[in-house]
Amino acid sequence: MHLPHLPPLALYVHLPWCLRKCPYCDFNSHEIRGPFPEAAYVDALLADLEAAAPAAQGRALQSVFIGGGTPSLFTGEAIARLLTGVRARLPLAPAAEITLEANPGAAEADRFAAYREAGVTRLSLGVQSFDSTRLRALGRVHDGAEAQRAVELALRHFGRVNLDLMYALPGQDAAAATADVRTALASGVGHLSCYQLTIEPNTVFANRPPARLPDDDAAATIESAVHGELAGAGFTRYEISAWSRPGEECRHNLNYWWFGDYLGIGAGAHAKLSFPERIVRESRTRAPADYLRRAPAGAAVVEQRELVPAERVFEFLMNALRLPRGFPEKLLAERTGATLAAAEPGLGTAIGRELLERRAGEIRPTALGLRFLNELLALFLPPTG
Repeated sequence: MHLPHLPPLALYVHLPWCLRKCPYCDFNSHEIRGPFPEAAYVDALLADLEAAAPAAQGRALQSVFIGGGTPSLFTGEAIARLLTGVRARLPLAPAAEITLEANPGAAEADRFAAYREAGVTRLSLGVQSFDSTRLRALGRVHDGAEAQRAVELALRHFGRVNLDLMYALPGQDAAAATADVRTALASGVGHLSCYQLTIEPNTVFANRPPARLPDDDAAATIESAVHGELAGAGFTRYEISAWSRPGEECRHNLNYWWFGDYLGIGAGAHAKLSFPERIVRESRTRAPADYLRRAPAGAAVVEQRELVPAERVFEFLMNALRLPRGFPEKLLAERTGATLAAAEPGLGTAIGRELLERRAGEIRPTALGLRFLNELLALFLPPTG
């Protein structure tokens, strides 16, 4: 393996606390029980980054994404100190995209101006729905009016705003789902992330599923209506769950899908780093208390391993095939050091089943391939044993 040049580099920062653990959430997030150690956690993040920075090999960060949890529980001062510390340890590219995830609760929304002053350039709001009844069913702490107010405030302070919306919610039909989409579109935001509610293992909903969930056929009808509403408004589906106006794509997430590199700091954060002769993945300890103990000593990483060739190819495809536009054939070699032949026989099978198409030096999923993405990716699974 030899990579002709290293891919772009991003930074993911995980802030793990939230006011309440949502019943559908399987992320590494933890309910606040009393005061949380904001200052100590920022110290730990910066110590973690200090230890990780040499692996960046002098590359500038193209984007920073502060996710959670609920990052908007952190004060503007804490986010400013974090971003100042990031800049002191790694160069940021000119006009680097800096995204912060936020919830629409009133206390968090009051901080939007401070986040903008701290250097955040893009806000991602976890609205999920504008219907208060649906929000209660999802265990959210905000209502529909708070959601709309938060969107207004976000657009007042940020030129680039994303809204997360969920569909196929308990008792929801296509008309209710598209009403949420129309409300979002009417606000003027340029990016929407639209997800179907799924029941994940080890969540409250896995043990106590909500009543009146749409069945598979109804969910497909809702999804089709949501997609039609977005397309009709001039939004483009550039990733399987992401829609935007031209130029509003999330550059940080596109780096993931193009199999770019990223450092990851914070409890449970993951990283993927390329070197001329290898690609390495690493993960950090998940428990916030353990992270607070280990990170100041530069010992937050609990697993590090090199990807074998078959894993590199599969992981590249697992990411790039989330994009309706697919990828240039040469990119696989540039990002993995492998040739396209390493993707056979899955490539031929997928084309034969009309899940993929290959033309003019590019490979992209068909509409059928996007609909059955898991089945498509299964054709490229590396052998086990």
